[in-house]
Amino acid sequence: MAEPAPPSKTHMPQKTVQELVLSGEEIPGNYIQKDRNGVDLDVPFAEIPVVNLTSLSTSKEELEKLQSALSSWGYFQVINHGISFLDEVREVTKQFFELPVEEKRKYSREADGIDGYGNDKIISEQEILDWTDQLHITIYPEDRRRLKFWPENPKSFRDILHDYTIKLEMITEVIFKAMAKSLNLEDNCFLDQYGKEAKMIAGFNFYPKCPRPDLVLGLQPHADAAAITILLQDKEVEGLQLQKDNQWFKVPIIPEALLIGVGDTAEIMSNGIFKSPLHRVLTNTEKLRISVATFNEPEPDREIGPVDELINKKRPRVYRNVKNFAAFNYECFQKGKVALDEVKV
Repeated sequence: MAEPAPPSKTHMPQKTVQELVLSGEEIPGNYIQKDRNGVDLDVPFAEIPVVNLTSLSTSKEELEKLQSALSSWGYFQVINHGISFLDEVREVTKQFFELPVEEKRKYSREADGIDGYGNDKIISEQEILDWTDQLHITIYPEDRRRLKFWPENPKSFRDILHDYTIKLEMITEVIFKAMAKSLNLEDNCFLDQYGKEAKMIAGFNFYPKCPRPDLVLGLQPHADAAAITILLQDKEVEGLQLQKDNQWFKVPIIPEALLIGVGDTAEIMSNGIFKSPLHRVLTNTEKLRISVATFNEPEPDREIGPVDELINKKRPRVYRNVKNFAAFNYECFQKGKVALDEVKV
């Protein structure tokens, strides 16, 4: 569920992963994990709580379940979210990536941009690349949409994404308020930090089949910078794993649910109560996999920090305030540092 890298002086690989697969080439060395012991493919399932969205505003039990999920796994599954067309979102995602290469390249990401189609930006020659192609699109606020990156093929893509965005806006507000309420805070305290012009970016992910899933990852282990990530998983193909207590766990699929993950910003605002977990995506030899991740970023000039009510003698301040955390997170990544560690008091 890696977020798009902020604009920077990087370059793109000459071929997408999908093109590498179609050409029948051997896996390039910069996709192979340095740990030659390989990736452990046999791990247990995570017991991620399932939360009923319609009950969050009225049920104390549901709020307690949410708070427990946020402070332990850092993930929860949401049902009864009011979106009846998840399969259509999945379908247009698959249809886009099935388009001819020339058609997809019409929406190629600019070298110094965020929106558009492509795969990992290469920061250094030593970097291990992800076995995935992606399409990133700014979906909110509407006046910040760059429609030249919104595919016109498949024809229903734009309308479905617009409708999906409207639903996600409402879900995001409900979740932010419930997160605050679960800590006995004022409902809008997290929303206020993010600002009315907070940005939402959708990432459409395509993971082709891979002949060496023991040596190649779909996404490297990472934490998200956003407060929450809303993930629509593939309906059938597993691949996402999260880390808890230094052990990896498979994330189960609930086809009609949305998977919500805590990011670094939420951990900062909660003064370390909510946990932003490391997660990664595995590849497989049998089936391709798709997903759609939506990231929420605060207004760039907004200062994010622990809520005052969560700082006391028993729980001193863990993190300092920070502006434009997404860019700061990427700077840390380039230097091989962990952003959360760098903003600790």
